[in-house]
Amino acid sequence: MFIFLGIFVGPSFLNIVHSKDNIHLLAEIGIAILLFIVGLKLDLRLIKSTGKIALMTGLGQVLFTSLFGFFIGISLGFSSLESFYISVALTFSSTIIIVKLLSDKKEIDSLHGQIAIGFLIVQDLVVILVMIVLSTLGRTGESSLLVEIGLTVLYSVLFVGVTIISMRYFIPHVTPFLAKSTELLTLFSIAWAVTLAVVSDLIGFSGEVGSFLAGVTLASSPFKDVIGSRLISLRDFLLLFFFVNLGANLNLAVISSQIPSAIIFSLFVLIGNPIIVLVIMGLMGYRKRTSFFAGLTVAQISEFSLIFAGLGLYLGHIDEEILGLITLVGLITIALSTYMILYSNSLYGFLSPVLRIFEKSGLKDEENIIKNSLNGINILIIGLGRFGNEIIKKIEDNPDLNYFGVDFDPSVVKKFRESGKNVIFGDLEDPDIFNLIPLNSVGYVINTVPNSELAEHMVIRLRRLGYSGKIYLTALNKKDQKKLEELGADRVLVTYQLAASNFFNEYLNPQIQKK
Repeated sequence: MFIFLGIFVGPSFLNIVHSKDNIHLLAEIGIAILLFIVGLKLDLRLIKSTGKIALMTGLGQVLFTSLFGFFIGISLGFSSLESFYISVALTFSSTIIIVKLLSDKKEIDSLHGQIAIGFLIVQDLVVILVMIVLSTLGRTGESSLLVEIGLTVLYSVLFVGVTIISMRYFIPHVTPFLAKSTELLTLFSIAWAVTLAVVSDLIGFSGEVGSFLAGVTLASSPFKDVIGSRLISLRDFLLLFFFVNLGANLNLAVISSQIPSAIIFSLFVLIGNPIIVLVIMGLMGYRKRTSFFAGLTVAQISEFSLIFAGLGLYLGHIDEEILGLITLVGLITIALSTYMILYSNSLYGFLSPVLRIFEKSGLKDEENIIKNSLNGINILIIGLGRFGNEIIKKIEDNPDLNYFGVDFDPSVVKKFRESGKNVIFGDLEDPDIFNLIPLNSVGYVINTVPNSELAEHMVIRLRRLGYSGKIYLTALNKKDQKKLEELGADRVLVTYQLAASNFFNEYLNPQIQKK
């Protein structure tokens, strides 16, 4: 509706938008705050584990989409140069829209959410590099191109270095002082996000990358939750201007002749891009549900696509009709992909039988392998991070106990399997995961992932499957603890309480008793 509002007040209808520069500025600030909040919520363990898949998926999707898009453009009668611009524009997905939708659905911290954020950043870096090459070639020649790219790389290394130094030596000292006033802390956060966004833009990167890094510098701060909660309303308000700005810049008179071609390209983006992601992630061993949800995030083109097309118009490589075509594809795909993501669970339920073909062949037989090898297993552990790993060490000290592990990180699963442990790859969000496990022999389910929403769905799912054993969960605070206990969990562990209790019982209290 915000986009259509922009069209309505733009040149195609009322033509009453006369402050385009101001609207654009507010939109840019909104984008900076949005990416800042994403960086603020960054889970370094997740990024480490999803870095490879993000890189492979991002580059693979860019390569295949641009290649197939180019041949579609040629077959529709466009020139080679026009097809090049169209195909490259189709490869980039909107970081702004995806992050907003994933945040609203509380899926930004999920496995598919982290993978999506990873390959969206890869896409942004690719389009920046392509635009540097084109703009430099347009201005001068090949000799200056190498100089321009070299300077960008140098500035980027310096920028990242300064960011890391700030994260270690500046932020930890200044935020405790600023936190004495919540308003001051909030204002500093906005200024920090916008400042790094501007610096990033000046050195040849995008403002998105800079504001994201600004959030990363505060991700380890104890005040990050306070900052994030205070900025959400401001983020939503400022992003209104982004969508209005997008609609106000559309000229329907120019793009009306391109409707048939726009529909074909839109179908390619809406269907082809997710399929490419499904294939790549399937080959890398991810399950169909995670691959499908991540794939849906690339079913639209980006604001960067419009900027890229604008550069082509400025250089004289394409005309206004091609720019209008790309803009129309953006309007169609952004509108439809929004609903595809909002109703992703319903879509997955409908398409799940077909999506089986995108899973690795080994995964198709995993159910039978697991059921045949898990006789006598009495403990199921979900989440094999530091907490889960410590529990496993205690279990292995007792020869009468047998455990079975589930983790969403393929590298962790591989490590455990190489040491002969019973572990499978699985995402707690996937309702099919418990169909792989013979629950009738499991007496205890221990979930070490402190996500109350996922834990709630897990308890409901287990009870519906008729599981009657013990369920142990973890929570981050007392509020989540109470909610999960009311739901029927046998015990909910709050990790900081557990650590405090262990410290008191094993260390402090014995010392007091001695005295």
